[in-house]
Amino acid sequence: MTALTEVPVYGLSRDEKRPLLVEALAALTRRHAERCAPYRKILDARGGAEVKSLEDVPFIPARLFKTHDLSSVSAEETVKLLTSSGTTGGQVSRIALDKATASEQTRALVRIMQNFIGKDRLPMLIVDHPGVIQNRDAFSARGAGIRGMSTFGRDHTYLLRDADMSLDLAVLDAFLERNAGRPVLVFGFTFMVWEYLVQALRRTGRRLDLGQAVLVHSGGWKKLVDRRVDNATFKAAVKEVCGIPRVHDFYGMVEQVGSVFVECEEGCLHAPAHADVIVREPGSWAPLPVGETGVIQVLSVLPGSYPGHSILTEDLGVLLGEDDCGCGRKGRRFRVFGRIAQAEARGCSDTHAAA
Repeated sequence: MTALTEVPVYGLSRDEKRPLLVEALAALTRRHAERCAPYRKILDARGGAEVKSLEDVPFIPARLFKTHDLSSVSAEETVKLLTSSGTTGGQVSRIALDKATASEQTRALVRIMQNFIGKDRLPMLIVDHPGVIQNRDAFSARGAGIRGMSTFGRDHTYLLRDADMSLDLAVLDAFLERNAGRPVLVFGFTFMVWEYLVQALRRTGRRLDLGQAVLVHSGGWKKLVDRRVDNATFKAAVKEVCGIPRVHDFYGMVEQVGSVFVECEEGCLHAPAHADVIVREPGSWAPLPVGETGVIQVLSVLPGSYPGHSILTEDLGVLLGEDDCGCGRKGRRFRVFGRIAQAEARGCSDTHAAA
């Protein structure tokens, strides 16, 4: 789709990345204006969209995907429909993917995750039940996340029972016996890992020995923050109860599948080469410098079938720097603090907890 999907995923400096990103995002803005009438009306209402810098790329609120049909392809071209995990009034985002967009998103996700967990497909524990992925044509955000991460595993083993989300210790023990002494991948949504794995094991008094495992998790922190569980507490508990030394959170959304921002070893979320992040001041929407808290805007060159290439989220965050992380990865790094006050809990973890 663009040169940005072929270069090393964290290998471009600001000066190398910016011109390519601006060019690709400007082209997507024109494409969607031509093919998506509601998006074109938004641009017309703001007087057009001349894109000369990253900050010029027009953004739309993520919430619009709940109330409008924002698609740039026909129904016949749509091969997959993703839905969000939102809870407000039962409304969900509906994201139409054509074959090319779905393929690019998958390739991009692979390139990002391999940078953190390696290229070998590892035996995989999934902290969920198999029923969540039964409909292959219309995935929820939770199901889409599991399907996407399943690419990196083998011997896929679901730890929870469908009926009551209880931990199936027999399934867990059988998996551990089959893969004793091997590296394994554990994946789950943040609240579910905490509630249905860590806390469930604590109630049984069990301690696992997963010293060669890596845990990847995502899906929102609001419900855990409400319980006074922060990132450091979460990691410490995972290591204490499960013995897992490597834990990577990631920030992403159904509106931009394939452009996830993964937490590095230094505790920073990183923008890959094909995506970026801007933090804006609420109200004025001016871009904010490093160190100032504002609303997160996410940009990605991947959404070719819908105008999701520049989205204003409902999350607060702060830029930490660019091309200067101790982990060695280039690009912008940032931290997410949580939802804007009054915004719905929309992450997979938070909406499950709310339900």
